[in-house]
Order: sequence, then structure tokens, then C-alpha cells
Amino acid sequence: MSNPALLGAESYELPPHSSHSDTPMIDTEKFQKPIRLNFSDRLRHFTWAWYTLSMSTGGLALLIASQPNRFKGLDEIGLAIYIINLIMFALVCSLMAARFIIHGGLIQSLTHEREGLFFPTFWLSIATMITGLEKYFGDDPAKAFSTTLEVLFWIYCVCTFAVAAIQYSFVFSSVTYRLQTMMPSWILPAFPIMLSGTIASVIAERQPDRSAIPIVTAGMTFQGLGFCISFMMYSHYIGRLMESGLPNREHRPGMFICVGPPAFTALALIGMARGLPETFSVMGSEDTGADGRMLEILALAAGSFLWALSLWFFCIALIAVLRSPPTAFHLSWWAMVFPNTGFTIATITLGNSFESSAIKGFGSALSVCIISMWLFVFVNHILAVIRQDIMFPGKDEDVSD
Repeated sequence: MSNPALLGAESYELPPHSSHSDTPMIDTEKFQKPIRLNFSDRLRHFTWAWYTLSMSTGGLALLIASQPNRFKGLDEIGLAIYIINLIMFALVCSLMAARFIIHGGLIQSLTHEREGLFFPTFWLSIATMITGLEKYFGDDPAKAFSTTLEVLFWIYCVCTFAVAAIQYSFVFSSVTYRLQTMMPSWILPAFPIMLSGTIASVIAERQPDRSAIPIVTAGMTFQGLGFCISFMMYSHYIGRLMESGLPNREHRPGMFICVGPPAFTALALIGMARGLPETFSVMGSEDTGADGRMLEILALAAGSFLWALSLWFFCIALIAVLRSPPTAFHLSWWAMVFPNTGFTIATITLGNSFESSAIKGFGSALSVCIISMWLFVFVNHILAVIRQDIMFPGKDEDVSD
């Protein structure tokens, strides 16, 4: 009798009934023997969700670059992680290309009701790499470097806006999701365009005046778009929690996705207010210094407001996971790293703005937790590949819940 759960795997036949009993005589050793698929068959189940590894590692490099309490060699550690992330990204891209070359199914993966929602993690990985360029190589005085970042920013904005518009248009017209099963992964198509503001907040300060204002304007616009879409999704998410309760224990790590939008928005607002050139004025005012200070105060107020919302989502997700920890590794475990990285950087940014050693100390403590969580998830990720807990029929994001 074949096991339908193991598509493409070896099937077994039950032995015939014994003449002395109505009970089948089953060779239990035969069924306990693990099924080993070759690499090509496992590659069929290499999904878009693998980019969560790259985006989390890139986020970790940004977190290290943002540390308020520094020591000798920290920049070198962060740069090493950034370079490792570039290698990881290239490796994941190569394996994804190999999957589609060998097995095909590119369009099917993008339109899949579950796997397709993870396609935006590809763009989130790119966002961390663009931001990392400024963090680790921004001291380069060459005009070509600033121009390169400017071009990358505008290309990123165009591509991620297209992702947000096209992917949601497809979802609205071709896929049916039950609100009782709403998960934060529904927010993912809006996440990349939202990080346009985060990129702008990092690169605008070193840009010439002619580039800084358009970059900040676009960053503010798209950050608002992404956060507004996320906020509308939050209403469905809270309704689902009130009506149907917490998600299955295996999906609870994904609850941390909700931590990201308010945290990254707080970070972006403060950074963009500081990134405006000194000549910027409001309504033609001649006192540009006062205008800049006013905008920074407003950004700090809004950032604190949003940081508290992010903290609330963080606590809800943390309590849910601690009450019922997942038992099997899924790539959604990386949600316990990347969104919380944004929350931690936002905490550090507020601490620096308010010149509060207590807030900065809290940010440093959170950073230690994030680094530890990255190591924990990474080790379990490697073990899951070895044990065939992922990249195996029926165990990845290419199957429906």
C-alpha cells in the first residue's frame, strides 16, 4: 500500500495475511527504515522561504553596525557577517535557479497559495544588502558610491511597488483565504515596499541635497503605504485571534512578523527626519534649523508611539511561543529573528535620540538575545536539512496548510 504523503518517495506493499490470523504480519523494521531521497528530488522542495535565512543574516549585520556599546573588532565582525550573507544569498539564488531549471514550475511557485507569499523575502534580503552597503562602506567619499546607492534605491522602489501591487491583485482575484486562518504572512507582499523608508533613512544623510529630498520623499511615501497595508491586515489578525484563538503551535513563530512593520516604520521616520539636508524648509520658512528640529521631534513622538505597538506584538508572540513551543523546524522560525532585529534597532535608535543609557542598555540586551536566537535557528535549520525535516515531500511551504 503506497503512502500518499510521500510523493516521489519509495512506496511499500503490505505483506499478505497469515493463514493463522486475521492480523497482517507487518515487518516493522521495514517501515522504520528512513526513506532517503536524492538531492535532485529534494531540490524540488527548495522554496522561496529559504530567503528568510539571507534576510535574517543581513538584518544581523545591520544590528551589529547599529550597536551603541562598541568594542574593538565589532565592525570587522559585522562586515564578516555581511559578506557571509552575500555568499548565502548567492547560494540560495543558485539553488532556486537549479530547482526551476531541473523541475520547472516557476510560475506555479509564485502563484501557490502558501509558497507564493514568501517570494517577497527575496526582496527583503536585497533591502538588507543595500542598507549594509551604506553601513559598512559609506565612508567612501567617491561620488560614484552615492550615485550607485541612489540608483539601487530607485530600482528597489519600482520593483517592490510592482510586487505589492501585482501579488495582492493576484491574491484578491485567484486565491481564497479564510479569515479564521489569517496569519501574519499575509503581510509579506507589503513588507519590501515598506523597507524603502528604512533604506532611505540610512542612505539619505550622505546623499547630496539634490538626491536626499527625493529619496526621503519616496521613502516616506512607500513606508506609509507598507505600514497602512500592514495595519489593515492587523484588524483581520486580531479578529482571527479573538474568534479562533492562537495559531497551531508549529506556526506560532510566524506571529513575530507583526513586530516588524511598526518597528521598521519607527526606525525609518526618525532616520529620514535626520537625513533631510540642512537647507530643507517647511512652507518656505527661512529658519531651516527650527524646521529640521521640529520634524525630528515629531518623528521621535511618532516613533515612540509605534515602538510601543511593536513591543506589544512582540510580547503577544513571545508568550504564545513559550506556552506551546513548536516541535518541528520550519523556515518560519526565522521570523523570530528578522522582525525582532528591526525592533531592536528601533530601540537603540530611540535610546540614542533620547540619550538614555537605560534604553540603549535594553537595546544591547535585546541584541544579545537576537544573536543567540540567530545561532539557535541556524543550527536547527542545518539539522533539519540533514534529518530531512525540510526539503522533503509534504514538509515545506509548497504544500497547503
